[in-house]
Amino acid sequence: MEFPRFTFNPKEGIDNPALVINDDPESNKSPMPKLCHLKRLEGQGFGFHLQMDQSSQSFEIIDVEPWSPAEHSGLRDGDRVLEVNEEYVNNMDFNKVVRKIQSCGLHLFVLVLRREEYEQAVSIGVNMQMLAKASKGDRWSRPRLCHISRHPEHGLGMSIISVKGQKGQYVVSTVTDSPAEKAGVCNGDRLIWINGIMVSTLTHSILSRTVKKSGDSVTVLVIDRESECCYVRRKMPILPVVAECCSLPHTAKTMHLVKGRNGYGFLLRQEKLAGTQRTVHVLREVDVGSPADVAGMEDGDLLLAVNGEPIESMEHEDIVKKIRQSGDKVILISISISGRDFYRQLGISPLLFHDICTLWDGRQQTVSHWTEAGCGFDSAVFWTTQEL
Repeated sequence: MEFPRFTFNPKEGIDNPALVINDDPESNKSPMPKLCHLKRLEGQGFGFHLQMDQSSQSFEIIDVEPWSPAEHSGLRDGDRVLEVNEEYVNNMDFNKVVRKIQSCGLHLFVLVLRREEYEQAVSIGVNMQMLAKASKGDRWSRPRLCHISRHPEHGLGMSIISVKGQKGQYVVSTVTDSPAEKAGVCNGDRLIWINGIMVSTLTHSILSRTVKKSGDSVTVLVIDRESECCYVRRKMPILPVVAECCSLPHTAKTMHLVKGRNGYGFLLRQEKLAGTQRTVHVLREVDVGSPADVAGMEDGDLLLAVNGEPIESMEHEDIVKKIRQSGDKVILISISISGRDFYRQLGISPLLFHDICTLWDGRQQTVSHWTEAGCGFDSAVFWTTQEL
């Protein structure tokens, strides 16, 4: 049996009437967000700048540094940011996005669209928030970071069960109205992390001993099974930085200070924590009735940020200079020593879940109004570019 031969002439086209060539399939592809996981070392930056594109009111990645965590993750100049650590930011204030990135610690997850894809999506009216959500799956939710206080009689109200045939995998069984359930843990949740330790590295016996030795409370990172599958499919590790905070015992404190006739009324000292080599910046000698006292400052609190900028890794002289350059008003964020120790044990920043308000900084073009009492602050902040 002979088969007909088909020939191709570039000028005449294909002589096979059954073969139809559609438009370029690449042109019909819908925009696909890219997830970039940036991992940095202590004291290292992520290696990119963030700016607001005024024409599209989007957040744009620029100046990606060679060999940096940003370049290694796949970020490119011109990428438009949709999400930071699993939270949609396209409708957020620029300043808030910057602080969210600065306080995330050593891990940063950024969901971006390439510049061309973003422009294409805008031109056809794509809902960016729905596009970001669709990239994760239908039944996706963020993990939950839960702090459980032990009841004197009923304990934590949960038990940890090994998943049969899956080494290092555990699920949580909760009791109705128990401390665990009230803290945000749901029956059947996957246990990912406990007191700063990934449970996949623990045997069940060691895990049980860890829970028993945890004292009056325990902090766990959990996620429902379907959402865990979404993270596995996306090849994304489940970390506290992407979690929802359900209940934590310590919070950072924001203080708005207006300088009085005798200054702010406190001293900033550099001290070493007892029994360690760690250097911290401590708020001391708070004068009664001073602006610092009125704002809620307490002797011995650790300073975390000045005007929203984290300062724990800065030199003491630079911090003092930053406060002085603020003029007659400054915003300080602090936490107690016990609170700082709590977050350090968990391996996360105290600023991670701290909802920082709109901030004032001498480098910004700022329109501001302070109340006469010196505790209220209302401002509009306009950033151009911020290094991260």
